[in-house]
Amino acid sequence: MKKAMAALTVAALTTLVIDVLGDGRSPYSLPPAAAFVLLATFGYGRVERGGQRRYAYAYIAVLSLLGLGVFAFSAASVGATLMLVVLAIRATQLLPLPAVAVVVLPLPLLHAGMELDEGLREGVALFAAAGFGVVLTKVLMREQQARAELARAHERLREYAAQAERLAAVQERNRVARDIHDGLGHALTVVQMQIKAARAVLAPDPERADTMLIKAQDQAEEALREVRRSVSALRESRPPLPEAVRALAGDAGVPTEVDVSGTVRSLVADAEEALFRAAQEGLTNVRRHAGASRALVVLDYTRPAAVRLEVRDDGTFSTGDSGFGLLGLRERAAGLGGTLSLTPAPGGGSTLLMEVPG
Repeated sequence: MKKAMAALTVAALTTLVIDVLGDGRSPYSLPPAAAFVLLATFGYGRVERGGQRRYAYAYIAVLSLLGLGVFAFSAASVGATLMLVVLAIRATQLLPLPAVAVVVLPLPLLHAGMELDEGLREGVALFAAAGFGVVLTKVLMREQQARAELARAHERLREYAAQAERLAAVQERNRVARDIHDGLGHALTVVQMQIKAARAVLAPDPERADTMLIKAQDQAEEALREVRRSVSALRESRPPLPEAVRALAGDAGVPTEVDVSGTVRSLVADAEEALFRAAQEGLTNVRRHAGASRALVVLDYTRPAAVRLEVRDDGTFSTGDSGFGLLGLRERAAGLGGTLSLTPAPGGGSTLLMEVPG
């Protein structure tokens, strides 16, 4: 746009010079023409960057006076006509359309002193050229504005993508923290407790200490298996949720029944992971804290838009290891739009209940 305007302005001056030298027109048109070219070419950028409307009006007013002077001194030469087209374009770039109309509409009247046919022809031609310049300029300005808005939209999109990446990293760290606690943390905590207890009774009761160390060894092996399961989960998918829950029940340490009701259906990976971890947390707490003689895991698919998992026991009510396991489960449930609760059961024991959409 800038290069085209510079080329048009220089072409207008060149045409005017040819008119003066070739047709013997008045050379008095050349000084205001030179001033017009300099102001239209080099002054526009400063006015545009200033961004103040009053300077824009003053700029167009000065250009108008210079253009009218060139037009009058050159006796309506072609070069002067081109300068008036430049004037219309600059007004379009800087002023609102009503102000542009005030500049452009009177231009045909400059030919009023000519004979009727010639004045009408020249006036219509000038108005058409100026009008074409106005329309073309508006189209180009809108295209530039659309490109600028598109660039801003792309920049915002990159910012949103960066924010989403940071949020995903935070969520992944939270997920890994929950997985470490829900899986490996339980087993290592039990190992620590058994070793402490064994050390306390090592001298007076070696047989009991040996039993505790055997349990600690079993828990350490379970922790190792959990690490292998976690690594495997990163490489391949876990078995279907009912099978995975039955496998947990088989290692619960107390007789545990699994009841699956409704038609089993596929869930999103995060929902299946949350339900699996709820079963794991519930059965771990049953084994470690509740002192229960039996447990029941219910996997309920009967609801059309949700899946429930309950872990019930007949022991004593306990919230587990300071509630950190429950905190992780609540975060999982909340992230899916579900719920988690741990309540005492009527007649003794407790019920851990997670429900997630699915």
